Amino acid sequence: MNLRKLIIAVLLLAGIAAFFALDLGRYFSLAFLKESQASFTALFNQRPVMVALVFFAVYVAVTALSLPGAAIMTLAGGASFGLVWGTVVVSFASTVGATLAMLVARYLLRDAIQARFGPRLDEVNKGIEKEGAFYLFSLRLIPVVPFFALNLLMGLTRIKTWTYFWVSQLGMFAGTVAYVNAGTQIAKIDSLQSILSPGLIGSFVLLGLLPLAVNKALGFFKRRKVYARWNAVRPARFDRNLVVIGAGAGGLVSAYIAAVVKAKVTLVEAHKMGGDCLNYGCVPSKALIRSAKLAHQMQHGANYGLTDSTPSFSFKAVMQRVHDVISAIAPHDSVERYTGLGVEVLQGHARIVNPWTVEIALNGGGTQLLTTRSIVIAAGARPVVPPLPGLADVGYVTSDTLWDAFAQLDEVPKRLVVLGGGPIGCELAQAFARLGVQVTQVEMAPRLMGREDEEVSELAREALAADGVQVLTGHKALRCEKPGGVKTLVVEHQGVEKRVEFDQLICAVGRVARLTGYGLEELGIPTQRTVPTNDYLQTIYPNIYAAGDVAGPYQFTHVAAHQAWYAAVNALFGEFRLFKADYAVIPWTTFIDPEVARVGLNELEAKEKGVAYEVTKYGIDDLDRAIADSEARGFVKVLTVPGKDTILGATIVGTHAGDLLAEYVLAMRHGLGLNKILSTIHTYPTLSEANKYAAGEWKRAHQPRRLLEWVRKYHDWKRG
Repeated sequence: MNLRKLIIAVLLLAGIAAFFALDLGRYFSLAFLKESQASFTALFNQRPVMVALVFFAVYVAVTALSLPGAAIMTLAGGASFGLVWGTVVVSFASTVGATLAMLVARYLLRDAIQARFGPRLDEVNKGIEKEGAFYLFSLRLIPVVPFFALNLLMGLTRIKTWTYFWVSQLGMFAGTVAYVNAGTQIAKIDSLQSILSPGLIGSFVLLGLLPLAVNKALGFFKRRKVYARWNAVRPARFDRNLVVIGAGAGGLVSAYIAAVVKAKVTLVEAHKMGGDCLNYGCVPSKALIRSAKLAHQMQHGANYGLTDSTPSFSFKAVMQRVHDVISAIAPHDSVERYTGLGVEVLQGHARIVNPWTVEIALNGGGTQLLTTRSIVIAAGARPVVPPLPGLADVGYVTSDTLWDAFAQLDEVPKRLVVLGGGPIGCELAQAFARLGVQVTQVEMAPRLMGREDEEVSELAREALAADGVQVLTGHKALRCEKPGGVKTLVVEHQGVEKRVEFDQLICAVGRVARLTGYGLEELGIPTQRTVPTNDYLQTIYPNIYAAGDVAGPYQFTHVAAHQAWYAAVNALFGEFRLFKADYAVIPWTTFIDPEVARVGLNELEAKEKGVAYEVTKYGIDDLDRAIADSEARGFVKVLTVPGKDTILGATIVGTHAGDLLAEYVLAMRHGLGLNKILSTIHTYPTLSEANKYAAGEWKRAHQPRRLLEWVRKYHDWKRG
């Protein structure tokens, strides 16, 4: 802090200290207000301008210094100046004081706070940028946010001073009127009976109902504004309570919930029921991974006291098994099942015509127009195909198309390039390598699985390399060529070009939400990366919701299903209560071998967010069951609040890590700490004991050493 800031801070602290040291707070009490009301009113009648100016200055000082007393002074303004002039004086004094407090906080604290807690302020700054004045206006109306705290908090943001002034003036005006009016009534109190006067009771009822009423009014005007151009086409009656677009995890759960509560719901799917997870993602990839793991175990039979053997298999049979698994699970998501549950299922492409009307181009021909009270968009995501020169000429598959394309092959590709070092790329690279494919994995970033801790990335690299994958991190794909008919990927690493020959190439560089073709642009709903939603999963139209990959921020099947509950319940019952989507405890797993599973924070994120933490780590190579299974590798790493057993996050690397993670998900969801896990009986010998032993490691690190020393002395004494 420079000298000027230091001087100002010292003066402010001196003023606050003097306020409390001299007990000036006694002048800001209801008792003092009653005692001095008559003399103050008389003085005001003699010198109204001077009294008003002094009152104004004192009010500004109290507010600017965030001292207690503003509420009493507001009542005093009503008692002394009356409703009209009291409102004028108090309204401007409170706004000037609030603005000064904001500017002081900005000058003294913003740089230091931004440097230390920048990421935590990002959400507030995003709110200011997105909603602007409305964001501040809403905060001014929330009773649980003290005005002085809001002044200091907003000083840490990038809001403009003039915007802060006029929005504060407007936002506090209704509350000021209510308090000043209460002051005019308090001035008349002279007995117990007068306390119960209708005017005074009405004033305090107004104080209690004001925030609710204004918030309702804000919501009404906001809705009116966004629906203004559609009022002429709003139906008087609706064909459906809910129309759901997309039959992936988010859409299926939304439709299911609506059917269970007896709403009339239509589910629209243009392609395959079950969406990406069933047909292209979770299900087929796990089926392939299981076949590849068995092939790997056969190749390493000596690990189990058997003989190493080269698996003999038909690649067509392997891919047929993948499709058989899809077919076996498909009835869970089928048209027949959901029709039986009471959902109308239409197969076709949906387009939102207006906020209450959906047009469906049916796959069998023709169109159908449905009016609906609410809509849930759950259209899923598609693979990203990078704009790589020559890529289309050499040909490629994605995580969506490879299942059908590879099912046509008589044998595994001899040479395979996997573009992308994220979870999908790692899973596919390892699986195909275990089936005998020469796999080269290309990742532009310096390490695989960049969202995980560095030690996790290194373990993943080692595991893939051990299975024969050539991992090229820090390599940027430049172009594809076909010299002499040989498919070639040209990559660049540290300024040097390298050529990688291949027979097949898989693009696994990420997925992007499907947002085009649904009429969103025409409605004015932004479609840059995902559909922007509020905490309740509402788009800019309160009756249109989004869930799953189209809403983000996570691209997981289980998160899509989780969001779908909120979207469906809010869509059907939002007029009574809206539920905020809860992302506090989100688990995920990358199904390489060993698996990588995580919930909550890892060290990388904790450092980025400035969250203090302790690390407890248990090596699975010490676990009896893992040793017996010849799976003794990996670890359990838990982040906790310093000095406490409160779990901030857990990362597990090892066999069945995704299953083991469930215990930490449950603990975090219900506020259970490591002591609870330690005191829970875990069956011996099981992999789940790793969680108990990790908790034991934490306990050993937090032993009450001084107490134990006294216990030792006690036992020594007992022995004589």
